[in-house]
Amino acid sequence: MGTFRKRRFGDRSDGRRLRTLDPFSVMIPFIMKHRNDSSNYFSDAVEITDAERYLRAKRAHGYPGMGLLHLFIATYIRTASQYPGINRFVSGQRIYARKDIEFVMIIKKEMRTDAPETSIKINFDYSDTIYDVYRKMTEQINLVKKEGEDTVTDNLAKVLMKLPRLFLKLIVRVLEIMDYFGIMPKSILRASPFHGTLVITDLGSIGLPAIYHHLYNFGNMPIFIALGAKRKTRELRPDGIIGERKYIEYKLVMDERCCDGFYFSQAFRLFRSILRKPHILDVPPDVIVEDID
Repeated sequence: MGTFRKRRFGDRSDGRRLRTLDPFSVMIPFIMKHRNDSSNYFSDAVEITDAERYLRAKRAHGYPGMGLLHLFIATYIRTASQYPGINRFVSGQRIYARKDIEFVMIIKKEMRTDAPETSIKINFDYSDTIYDVYRKMTEQINLVKKEGEDTVTDNLAKVLMKLPRLFLKLIVRVLEIMDYFGIMPKSILRASPFHGTLVITDLGSIGLPAIYHHLYNFGNMPIFIALGAKRKTRELRPDGIIGERKYIEYKLVMDERCCDGFYFSQAFRLFRSILRKPHILDVPPDVIVEDID
């Protein structure tokens, strides 16, 4: 959880309104009104020799199945603990600092084309280590994969889909208005896959490359990350010998209204450095930086 602050007028149940932003940042959401108007696209590939060695050691010491998805999530959480601006969101033409770190993942209950697809939302703390990430993800995924077990998102969708389509359209419009004014019911926010820190999908697990996935105008999700399949390359090493190296590509689509380009660049510089040397994820961060007022 984020640092507790008394809720003030203009805050939301899921976010604290930022009141000391510069005037240009405050104005931008009125110019770029929707997330698809303000999406930036970022592609990168990181060398994972040390990361894979690190993960093999974890699996050998009692963490079966710990993989790159756990590592990416833990790395993003650690980055957000130092650069909390990447955990902001825009709603109702205002910028907020999110109170929690909420990851949404789209999963299939079974690896079949006709198997149902669902989403899970997992809450993390800024102080979480990779062991905390592994535990929380394992608990949630195992729960969802049980036969007949539905998520709160599934249950909400089932209720809504029983409504006539015109009435459903009206309900969605009412929810959009409530979200604009920050009065969306907490139960809806907890169930919604469109509200959270980011959506992450591991396309590499099914052998596909990373893609740029669009953001949703409904809700307040500001970032979508897609991981691709691992690939090998042959490169000239500093010692003059050609050797094989392994990379993973990832692509992001992000709402640029949340913070400026320089801030994002510094945050993702830290993100890349942790992926290359992930051992710091074994322990909580020394300091958790709080977002501006």
